[in-house]
Amino acid sequence: MQLIRLFGIRIGASPSWFVVLFIVIYLLSQRFQGTGGSSGASYLIAVIAAALFFGSIVLHELGHALMARRLGIGVSGIDLWFFGGIMKMERDADSPSTEFRVAAAGPAVTVLIFAVCLGVLLAMGVKPLDALNSDKPVEALLGFIGFMNGLVFVFNMAPAFPLDGGRIARAAIWALTGDCNKATRAAGRVGLGFAYVMIGFGVFIAARGGPGALLNGVYFAVLGWLLGQAARSAVVATAFTERIDGVTVADIMDAEAVTMPATTPMSQAQDEYFLRYRYDWFPVVDDNGRFLGVVREQAINDEIGAGRPALAVGEIVAADEAESWRVPPNRELGSLLGDERLRTRGALMAVDGDGVLRGVVTIEQVRRALSSALPQGSR
Repeated sequence: MQLIRLFGIRIGASPSWFVVLFIVIYLLSQRFQGTGGSSGASYLIAVIAAALFFGSIVLHELGHALMARRLGIGVSGIDLWFFGGIMKMERDADSPSTEFRVAAAGPAVTVLIFAVCLGVLLAMGVKPLDALNSDKPVEALLGFIGFMNGLVFVFNMAPAFPLDGGRIARAAIWALTGDCNKATRAAGRVGLGFAYVMIGFGVFIAARGGPGALLNGVYFAVLGWLLGQAARSAVVATAFTERIDGVTVADIMDAEAVTMPATTPMSQAQDEYFLRYRYDWFPVVDDNGRFLGVVREQAINDEIGAGRPALAVGEIVAADEAESWRVPPNRELGSLLGDERLRTRGALMAVDGDGVLRGVVTIEQVRRALSSALPQGSR
């Protein structure tokens, strides 16, 4: 569910995150017991600490998101879940430099938060380690947030895919070898090894016993298992993407897709397009074939219902939405597999460098291309 929007980016949370939030607040209320002078103050400090910690997670993911958007990659949102946060890009990075910059932006924000907390404590004349056990609310909060962001940075910078450190390692190997698949396999295998270590560490903690040992052990083991699943999937995916290497959008798109001229009146659009073809939307082009955007049936019906049947469809096409539909005809099929726009919309517009619509690529065409690339026994 959506919690808030920051810089136009949706920040949401899964139901599992609320469970974690309550657990964290409960554990922190024990951790800050005595801070502030009363049990009520300790609980309030725990709530503030939990909010600041998860706020720092959101800022970390916003670092990724804003860098991705700056580099021309759409961002569909940020989700908080059981094990932290995840930023969802509409497509994968298309170069080592892009991969590096997006991956490094999040840890850079985390380091900045750590440095701010450290700097404020030093300016107050408080040793950072002493702040962790301080009974003064401000010192305790700064010490906790700084310490936790330090831990997040160290953990996240492990060169194990899909952690940020693993993505940075993949970008470096990609830059050296020029082969994204080889880089993903290398970082993914390290990620698998790291996942096994985490699972073993979780089992070790749980076996030792003691307060919270079982909960912490299970947490580490499950997190390791999930990281291992993601790393294994990435390694397996490289073998498949190599089979479709060289296949582009232009190879599978419909180059004769039905388009609607921008000068088409609303009544004609309804009769000759929507009622005839029964599609939900059509791409709209100008006289030179340049892609202007997409028009939907509901928008046409609304204009006709408002008494404007002679209005041209080009008047209601949202130009700012057009960019999110575009994909270069020379884009490789492998990179299109991770494009969230294709999954959610079912199709994308193949638009060349001059803005001319060259075709439409649908998710069904992608599925057929993938099916033909599978070995005979796997179909």
